Amino acid sequence: MVSWSGHIVPLVATIAMWFFATGLVAWLDNRERETFPRSLLLAGIGGIGGLLLIVATMHQVSLTGIYSAFAGAMLIWAWHEIGFLTGAAAGPRREACPQNARGWERFAHASAAMAWHEVALALTALLLVSLTWNAPNQIGAMVFALLLAMRLSTKLNIFLGVPNMSTEILPPHLAYLKSYFGPRRFTPLLALSIFASLALTGWLGSVALATPSGPEAAGASLLFALAALGALEHLFLALPFRDGALWAWALPGRREGEAQS
Repeated sequence: MVSWSGHIVPLVATIAMWFFATGLVAWLDNRERETFPRSLLLAGIGGIGGLLLIVATMHQVSLTGIYSAFAGAMLIWAWHEIGFLTGAAAGPRREACPQNARGWERFAHASAAMAWHEVALALTALLLVSLTWNAPNQIGAMVFALLLAMRLSTKLNIFLGVPNMSTEILPPHLAYLKSYFGPRRFTPLLALSIFASLALTGWLGSVALATPSGPEAAGASLLFALAALGALEHLFLALPFRDGALWAWALPGRREGEAQS
């Protein structure tokens, strides 16, 4: 049975945090580059705070513990996103893909353009999983792992090509990454990704509904809401909808002719 505290509130909280956190990251990473060191410092403090939240609550199976672990994972994720979008932790390759690159050569160039970011995400996921492996509250690790899986799927699909690519949030200094995007097409991988994300969302929804009201239901509902947002993101790749417009309010005016680096 649907309950207010176990299902509705977690759903609303997840959507609100996703919307405003994405807007905040977009705003910070599209400001003048002179502001990046301060943004990275604040994001680092937030990320470390998020890790401490997860560690401090991993033995607390309560609503406070569940929401704290969720917030901790989101703070760590935002730290990584700010590091990537400012260019501080992207990859060793900082230039456009050669026009004649094909197949594995193109994949190698694309991987080099994002290598440090991907390695950092993977190591963080392993750290969170290892820290909470036998703990009763593993929401922090589960949230981060789910975000990582959804993001990796999105990146692979964009590399191979999707019908709809929204690049409004991508800051000007990372414009070279657009050269690694595939052609506008609907691929079998995108179809499989949409199906898998919807199936995962349905399964997590059924788990949340089957869980009695309480901290466990809230945790399952948080994961369901994140999976649903991930499935929506995959649908945006296939549908003619500019999802970047959702955060137009957060993007500062960009100077014309701003130099790329």
